[in-house]
Amino acid sequence: MNKYIYLFSTVLLLCAFFCQNAFAQAALSDSSSQQNALNNAVSLYNTSLGNQVPIYTGPEYYFYDPHIKGNAYFNEVNGFTKGSVYYDGIAYNNIAMLYDLNLDQVVVLLPSHISKFSLLKERVKTFDFLGNHFININADTMVNTPLSSGYYNQLYKGKCEILGKYSKSIQTTTSTLSGLENYFDYSKIYYLKKNNVYQSFSSKGSLLDILKDKKKELKKYIKTNNIVYKDNPEEAMVKITAWYDHLSN
Repeated sequence: MNKYIYLFSTVLLLCAFFCQNAFAQAALSDSSSQQNALNNAVSLYNTSLGNQVPIYTGPEYYFYDPHIKGNAYFNEVNGFTKGSVYYDGIAYNNIAMLYDLNLDQVVVLLPSHISKFSLLKERVKTFDFLGNHFININADTMVNTPLSSGYYNQLYKGKCEILGKYSKSIQTTTSTLSGLENYFDYSKIYYLKKNNVYQSFSSKGSLLDILKDKKKELKKYIKTNNIVYKDNPEEAMVKITAWYDHLSN
């Protein structure tokens, strides 16, 4: 207990020290200086705590039966990779993690590598992983929404917003070699938020139908810029929606 009291006192002193120095730097804005100072202090504090950092809570996580074909993870990445999580109001960086699409759980690895845990979802606000920004949505707080509670990839946020929902499930099929075979089946669906209403879409056509008030202009933009939706749907939908926002200014 004395160790944690000492560490907590240390981080408070560090916060005061960094913030005082930050205020003296006229080249930086007040808000960014304070945030950088706080991030530095919290990072040092977390390093000191090691396995005792508050983020390492939740149920212990176990890997799947290796005989199941494929894997349960986002982007097929089944090895722990560094990411960041906003958890219980605190930003944690350089956290070794996985994103399990079957359970819709963020899994973190202890610094000692002796155990792994599923984060308590109600405490996660956002997380950044493999170049993607995920937000935690509680559908119970929304009215007449097609969204379900869980993590969504926030692909674009302007006047409009695009969310991607990814999931995997364990399915069974008949194999000529071994009889029944289990495998992970992958699915995804996209949602566009326009005028504070979310609508699902699954193709360029259904996206343009939602943006029908600028459909003619968007088709011209797609043709002029040689956007082939099927080659990279997520990149294309972001470009199209961003141009729609531009046209709507």
